[in-house]
Amino acid sequence: MEHTSNADLRAAADAVLARLVGDTSGEARLREDQWRAIEALVADRRRALVVQRTGWGKSAVYFVATSLLRAQGSGPTVIVSPLLALMRNQVEAAARAGIHARTINSSNIEEWDAVKSEIAAGHVDVLLVSPERLNNPEFRDEVLPELAATTGLLVVDEAHCISDWGHDFRPDYRRLRTVLGDLPPGVPVLATTATANARVTADVAEQLGTGGSPDALVLRGPLDRESLSLSVLRLPDAAHRMAWLADHLDELPGSGIIYTLTVAAAEEVTAFLRQRGHTVASYTGKTENADRQQAEEDLLANKVKALVATSALGMGFDKPDLGFVVHLGSPSSPIAYYQQVGRAGRGVRHAEVLLLPGKEDEAIWEYFASLAFPSEELVRRTLDILASSDRPLSLPALEPLVELRRSRLETMLKVLDVDGAVRRVKGGWIATGQPWTYDAERYAWVARQREAEQQAMREYAETTGCRMEFLQRQLDDETARPCGRCDNCAGPRHTAETSAGALAAARDDLGRAGVEVEPRRMWPTGLPAIGMDLKGRIPAAEQAAQGRALGRLSDIGWGNRLRPMLAAQAPDGPVPDDVARAVVGVLADWAKGPGGWACGEPDAPPRPVGVVTVASHTRPQLIQSLGARIAEVGRLPLLGTVEYTHDARPHQASRSNSAQRLKALDGALTVPPALAATLADAPGPVLLVDDYTETGWTLAVAARLLRRAGAAGVLPLVLAVQG
Repeated sequence: MEHTSNADLRAAADAVLARLVGDTSGEARLREDQWRAIEALVADRRRALVVQRTGWGKSAVYFVATSLLRAQGSGPTVIVSPLLALMRNQVEAAARAGIHARTINSSNIEEWDAVKSEIAAGHVDVLLVSPERLNNPEFRDEVLPELAATTGLLVVDEAHCISDWGHDFRPDYRRLRTVLGDLPPGVPVLATTATANARVTADVAEQLGTGGSPDALVLRGPLDRESLSLSVLRLPDAAHRMAWLADHLDELPGSGIIYTLTVAAAEEVTAFLRQRGHTVASYTGKTENADRQQAEEDLLANKVKALVATSALGMGFDKPDLGFVVHLGSPSSPIAYYQQVGRAGRGVRHAEVLLLPGKEDEAIWEYFASLAFPSEELVRRTLDILASSDRPLSLPALEPLVELRRSRLETMLKVLDVDGAVRRVKGGWIATGQPWTYDAERYAWVARQREAEQQAMREYAETTGCRMEFLQRQLDDETARPCGRCDNCAGPRHTAETSAGALAAARDDLGRAGVEVEPRRMWPTGLPAIGMDLKGRIPAAEQAAQGRALGRLSDIGWGNRLRPMLAAQAPDGPVPDDVARAVVGVLADWAKGPGGWACGEPDAPPRPVGVVTVASHTRPQLIQSLGARIAEVGRLPLLGTVEYTHDARPHQASRSNSAQRLKALDGALTVPPALAATLADAPGPVLLVDDYTETGWTLAVAARLLRRAGAAGVLPLVLAVQG
């Protein structure tokens, strides 16, 4: 029997739930496991870790707990949440229950002062903050201490992000350990996630202090999703997969999400499906915030059949009647896959989940794996640079001094901040002088974990056993049993058939060649700090013009053809005939298109007068033969090559930042005298031919040298662009 007080509390909790879900019948009731969590937080003021499947009702737990705690006079609830989509959903949900929720995140900077005033006045019941805010100097030093002192409940949503064993590690989440240490005694803490295996659960519990205390509650439920029917359909190539989608998308129930592995693929698929008459929208990390919000609203209102999305649309997006999730390409982790498919079937009896794996998947996995934690040498160099500076260094100031791109540099600094080796202050980053150890064993273990997860996804696609059971076992769910619903349990529900028309259209679409290559127009900041006297705008007379590439390495059309050819271990050799013909086609379209030299416009630029190649340490045959083929077909002279200087070494900073790339190129390229003499007499621009471009700086430096040697203009032409 419950005590009377707890019985009253349970009745009050059910009443809040009814308001939250819009139930006017009085029949809404919390499930026993939800009530256990709420009781622990409100009645016992304990810490709890809840690992429950998507759709279990984790948000109901913290909103009901908030309402009850506020009624008892507690301070506001602080929810740390990783995604803006989740925040928008939850502010609306809270309002239904009479809970006033506000957010502080990167998309509402103009509202921050008003939100702070409302908090100070006691008008805010729930404050949702992004993890990045926790290490913003102003928020950390001015807002967070006061907030920690008055918080009535701390909620860590998507808590697997704390663990670098998890699939979506975010170093900003580690700052929560500091927040927890500043909480007054007796303040309850709730951590929630749907995607954590036993190792991640233990790590999160330890970091949040929910594992070491005998008073903590750990609720781990079964992860089977009874509404989901899982299938895998293997198709011959990207064209067949796109054609299948075009033919069968309308057969899938309701509206849903089509996940792709890259931004380029999402944009390609969106454009193709629209051409085939489907109402779809793209949703990626490059989508403007206003467009993202509109896309979410259109999906929620069933105004689109699907969002074609990258993992940018993931945790927290809540559409109970989402009818399907299709993956065009396999994620690298079964945990990430489970999290994404969990978007579907929350409020419907049946939802379709379909994986369409592709040959390019593993190359994309390999690329993202290469962005792991930097080497100890790079970390030590960064710490030394910060230690020797007499002022804080911002990311733009630090970037030229370290061979890391800004996003990786920032992530590394956040990890070092959590470890106590650096600190973010107003104006940038400083070294603390605290001793720091490079945990090579842990980083190597994480890398091996990633490899094991990739192997698990290969096995998931190939298994003849139950697919839901397979995923549950990957998440260490001891209740895993055959589901009776997946294609292996109940038989295939999807045919591999595609119509001739859709397949022809897909092949035509994927075979369409040509990507614009934007020239570099500004030098990166901080070059004087590394001994290069360059800054500001690159003079117009030294710039390249807009160029062209055959395709992107990340797309599912020409990218699939170019990736193996341009891989680091690929042998050098003459350009293949099909690739050469496609490049000539790109050149022809470029000439006849808007602004091209053969477009017929009055102010059209002059026709190229010759071809110049860029020397290569790794693919000299490929580039020289490509240049020769272009010259032959275009009836242009092959003027020569921008060479490497004798003392230049092949630079290996393939993913370093712009400043370091330029430093590696400084003095490394030269225009031979014979080529310079030819350029001085040339009456028009030249085509500059290279294998591929990642940052654009090799093309920019070569173009600058050619322009200074007398070239009237430089038109870059490459096989591929990275990205």
